[in-house]
Amino acid sequence: MDLAKKQQSAASSGWRKDRDAPSLPEVHKSMAVPAKGGFFRKLLAFIGPGYLVAVGYMDPGNWATDLAGGALFNYSLLSVILISNLMAILLQALTARLGIATGRDLAQACRDHFSKPVNFALWVLCELAIAACDLAEVIGSAIALQLLFGLPLLAGVLLTSIDVLLVLLLQNKGFRYIEAIVISLMATIALCFGLEMFLSKPDIGGIFTGFVPSAEIVKNPEMLYIALGILGATVMPHNLYLHSSIVQTRRFEETTEGKRSAIKFATIDSTIALMLALFVNAAILILSAAAFHSTGHTEVAEIQDAYRLLAPLLGTGLASVLFAVALLASGQNSTLTGTLAGQIVMEGFLNIRLKPWIRRLITRLIAIVPAVIVIGIYGEKGTGDLLIFSQVILSLQLSFAVIPLVMFTSDKKKMGPFVAPAWLSTLAWIIGIVIAVLNVYLLYGTFFG
Repeated sequence: MDLAKKQQSAASSGWRKDRDAPSLPEVHKSMAVPAKGGFFRKLLAFIGPGYLVAVGYMDPGNWATDLAGGALFNYSLLSVILISNLMAILLQALTARLGIATGRDLAQACRDHFSKPVNFALWVLCELAIAACDLAEVIGSAIALQLLFGLPLLAGVLLTSIDVLLVLLLQNKGFRYIEAIVISLMATIALCFGLEMFLSKPDIGGIFTGFVPSAEIVKNPEMLYIALGILGATVMPHNLYLHSSIVQTRRFEETTEGKRSAIKFATIDSTIALMLALFVNAAILILSAAAFHSTGHTEVAEIQDAYRLLAPLLGTGLASVLFAVALLASGQNSTLTGTLAGQIVMEGFLNIRLKPWIRRLITRLIAIVPAVIVIGIYGEKGTGDLLIFSQVILSLQLSFAVIPLVMFTSDKKKMGPFVAPAWLSTLAWIIGIVIAVLNVYLLYGTFFG
């Protein structure tokens, strides 16, 4: 097809040009989807990408806000975790729809739609968000290594750079290996917190009441601020880019019916995975409420303080060990998805393709350098402030990913028969506006008190 025909074909589809080469080309369409078979056989073929996405919703950056929320306000903020998770489920369903329907990930869609200066700005913001998320993972893993093995924080931070080799090894073996490792680590986190819930003996009635939204959350400024922190820490911007790409690792039929089926199963996969993330985030807050709020330790917000107090308050050293193991699994899990997101964003926005290990090393160094400087100057106390700062950067970037996503999936010319229904688009626009307003408020509060 000559250039003029290509441009005409792209224009008729609502896009300015034909699709680029796929992101993550080494695993694109690498996993077969059975053409025949029952519901569960097809679902099994699609299970995986949702869990890579769910990892970002339970990374170490979430822990501080969940711990503070439980220690200060008992079970009251469980409703905020639930609402945040429902928002995440809807947004991730839209990203799967975009990737499967158009064959573009969100970064490629932005590069096709926006001007070069706008795309460059979006890329810079996204790289900052990925570096901030990586920073939280570096610190979380380093804290876990310190708590479990007594390693100095600085040594733990430097040790996390070795995971570059793990990511490279897994990518060479195939995408299913990455998915298997991620799901195994998520199961470890869920098991640890399941046991923690049993040991802490929470108030079941209080938990059910906590999932019901309360007017006090809006009326109490301190409670509102932590609630906004939970919202900001839950929905991760880089996950929107990641999910729209990795759903394309499945070799589904490139027909209307084949894509419709793929969208359905990918949505089920991400919804189930995010419900597991809901359990983990709720469990952190419930543990904090049961162990700290009920005993008068309402000032607990640091991960290290929580670790030290759990054993004496719950009467067993196992409680602290489980907490640290879950933290280590959370930090390591998030590093696996961070490198993929970074690769997708760079390839999508700039069409620059680096070897995965080089991309990972660059991202890791961006995270390690500020962590080393802060630990060197401020010591252990500085890590908590750095975790909070990383969440502020993530909050700042979020709307710049959500709004383009909702724009594209609501556009019939771009999406064709897979355009989001009117009710879904309306709900997505409301969520996008709410997230933007709340994050502006959160940022204002962070910088101006």
